[in-house]
Amino acid sequence: MMPVAFQMVDIVWFLLALGFLTAFFFHKSPRKLPADFEHVFQDLIRYGKTKEVLDRPGFLCLFDIPKRWFWHFYAVSVFWSGLLLIFSLRAVILGDVLPEFLTDTLEVLSGRPKSSWNEIPLTILMLQMLLWVHCLKRLLECLFVSVFSDGSIHVVQYAFGLGYYILLGLTVLCVDVPPPVEAAGLILSQLRWHHAGGVLLFLWASVLQYRSLALLAGLRTSGSGRVETLAYRVPHGGWFELVSCPHYLAELLIYIALGMCCGLCSLTWWLVVLCVLCNQALAAQLCHEYYKSTFKAYPHQRKAFIPFLL
Repeated sequence: MMPVAFQMVDIVWFLLALGFLTAFFFHKSPRKLPADFEHVFQDLIRYGKTKEVLDRPGFLCLFDIPKRWFWHFYAVSVFWSGLLLIFSLRAVILGDVLPEFLTDTLEVLSGRPKSSWNEIPLTILMLQMLLWVHCLKRLLECLFVSVFSDGSIHVVQYAFGLGYYILLGLTVLCVDVPPPVEAAGLILSQLRWHHAGGVLLFLWASVLQYRSLALLAGLRTSGSGRVETLAYRVPHGGWFELVSCPHYLAELLIYIALGMCCGLCSLTWWLVVLCVLCNQALAAQLCHEYYKSTFKAYPHQRKAFIPFLL
């Protein structure tokens, strides 16, 4: 087992997780910030329908960007993650070296020498492939499944989302997994039980996410798929009977699945999972509060995010 050591990339993900966790507790705290700061804080952590309930000062609207631009995040990730995957496949199949700009960046993020990327383990390739598939799925869902209202996101959230997926693609290459002992031509001999378990969970969580998003879209469309309304309604069916945001839960499970592919022992990836947990928990809590305050008959047994817990 590899020794536990913090890398620059670990510190970044830990600080991001800490930031989202702090925001969650600030939001839940009965003690509020001074009025001007509270307005800015709430505007920064909310998007879409949860932002619409705010009594916002006019100047904050200057920072609004359409929520339907979410697809930009996934388009950037499909391109960036796909490019990194191509570099890795060329290294494995053709024996090419990774581009110098990339190894320089990875050396800063991980503290490991450039020679560390002379061979790419199967685990890293699997993570890259699954991440690319996930982001492509999310891009297609944004473009062809989800029905976005006229809600907005903050320009800071938009910039963060773009940077997030750039960092995520680089982080996969920094994941702390044991180096391969087999020759490159025998890379499939590196397959282990945890790879199969991770892929199965990934597929199940991806189906859960798609079905949840399809149920949400169905609240606004007719049987033929034509958009009839942009109003918000109470979702029913599937995992919506347990939680308000099963699509957020599915996102977390997808990242846990990638952690399983790492053999459940990568500190770097578990810090990514921690960040996703804190981020999705905050977003789900805000959504849950919106449903409860807007719909008086909202099912009281539903949790926000994790069945029976949160």
